[in-house]
Amino acid sequence: MNDILARLKQRKLVQWALAYIAAAFAFLQGIDIVAQRFGWPDAVERSLIIVICMGFFIVLLLAWYHGERGAQKVSSVELLILALLLGIGGGALWRFAQTPATTPIPAAVVAASAPVAPTHADIPANSIAVMPFADLSAAQDQKLFSEGMAEEILNALTRIKDLRVLGRSSSFQFQGKNIAPQMVGEQLGVAHVLTGSVRKQGDELRITVELVRTSDGVQQWSNQYDGSLADVFKLQDACARDVASALDITLSDAGARRLVDKVTDNPQAYAKFIEAQELVTKRVGNSLPRAIALLDEATRLDPHFARAWSTLAVAYAVLPQYDNTDWQASWLASDQAARRALALNPNDADAYAALSYNQFSQRHYSAMVEPMQHALELAPEDSAVNYWAANELASMGRTRDAEIRIDAALANDPANIPLLFYKSLMRWREGDQAGALDFIHRGGTPDSPFGELMLGFYDAAQGDKEGAGRNFARSTGRMGTKIPEQELQTIYLGTFGTVSQRQMALKIVGTHTDDEWAPTLLLQLGAAERSFDLYEHGHSGLSDAYFNWLWQPEPWSRKARQDAAFQGFARRLGMVDYWKRYGWPDLCKPAPNVGPDAFTCQ
Repeated sequence: MNDILARLKQRKLVQWALAYIAAAFAFLQGIDIVAQRFGWPDAVERSLIIVICMGFFIVLLLAWYHGERGAQKVSSVELLILALLLGIGGGALWRFAQTPATTPIPAAVVAASAPVAPTHADIPANSIAVMPFADLSAAQDQKLFSEGMAEEILNALTRIKDLRVLGRSSSFQFQGKNIAPQMVGEQLGVAHVLTGSVRKQGDELRITVELVRTSDGVQQWSNQYDGSLADVFKLQDACARDVASALDITLSDAGARRLVDKVTDNPQAYAKFIEAQELVTKRVGNSLPRAIALLDEATRLDPHFARAWSTLAVAYAVLPQYDNTDWQASWLASDQAARRALALNPNDADAYAALSYNQFSQRHYSAMVEPMQHALELAPEDSAVNYWAANELASMGRTRDAEIRIDAALANDPANIPLLFYKSLMRWREGDQAGALDFIHRGGTPDSPFGELMLGFYDAAQGDKEGAGRNFARSTGRMGTKIPEQELQTIYLGTFGTVSQRQMALKIVGTHTDDEWAPTLLLQLGAAERSFDLYEHGHSGLSDAYFNWLWQPEPWSRKARQDAAFQGFARRLGMVDYWKRYGWPDLCKPAPNVGPDAFTCQ
């Protein structure tokens, strides 16, 4: 034994181990900071931890083997020690790898509610998903434009009556992933995928597309479309028609006339619009300010470009949620852009949806209904329009009506993360925890702030308050609050903890009363009257985030609904007027025997 200890000391095994652990710890701290700032998925950090664990035992092995400046003699006892080290390391690594990355799904949930991949016999023959097009430009600086081309052709294909076209979110979820067409077909339930590339050099444009059968991965058809940027609408139309022909679909009279509208006579304005539209859809980092700058330029180049105006309206409508921007200024800019779009094109669904969302954000709940009805009439299957409509219904407590709207949108866009979040939230409200967990685990939803929020609700219900607090802090930190993450965890624990923990949480919120999330956090902490007062006299436009908290199944939400202060609050904000006109919440009903505006809530 003394000989072994001497060899350990001679080969500096302990020093190597401590040095490696210190370096690994420092490295992981740095990676954690970078991952939070850039929104990296948890899988990246988990993979690095696994690699570092493996490296630890490799370092020990090398330190032992080379500790005597190249002497390679190893005794049988030393071999036994090395074997034990590798065995322990391998066992620890295996155990770590088995630890679930996110909240585990109980076996009963998996069996009862996991989606079943459709068989090829169940997949409609005339169904297609359009993949994001690759950028083959020489400078590799046309990624947004290339993606926009794919989306424009996708939109053209939706005009073909007998063709089922998957929504953008579902198709584009595979971007950057080397996934076989067969797998795409199984996951999305489509018989074909359209892949392609774009080469843009100045005003010269080349679009190359391939139609692939998902049952066997065989290419059925391909073509190349060359022209100038001024010909872009003709190229898109020709591509969509050729796809229909390749699928043996006969176009209707309406489709025979046009599949792609010429929305502007200015090619440069259209190029800027295409890039801006992609940035508005992504809504990460500084994408919205960049989009607004591009749309300002597009509308300057062509003041009659209706789609550019309506997209600008959408960008301004959501800007304050992602950027530290004045709500009032954004509402005004959004309304002006939307009305400009409708003056040019009275059938612009996006413009109507933006007007409705602005009324909703400004707490004009009855006024939001008519423009949203117009948007739904014009684009009944549009995922974004349906999402905003469901958002408004859910916030007003009409859970079942919202879920109907969500289901209609998910039919054509089954991997749309915001829609999956709302579907999960509606299932949670209805007491269906298994269903809520199922929908939040579909697609890439668990790694989104929406997914983390729902997983927090689930963890709390299962008794894991610490895990719930971490999920809650991460999700709200990515959705606009400026409150530090550690304080958010303390606030969340105050919801379920002791009286002193709750008082500590209330004290922290009291130092952040100007934060967008402060009224919501007060609601969760059971301070309903303080919450109502702060929200009513504040200027936040986060109606959806705040009011969705009112219809939760948790005790703090029920307490807020049944608080006497809620009666006057709902009346003064116009919620009661909305309910009388368009339908009461699922959890409330009028109480005319008490008063004309009185109601009771479960």
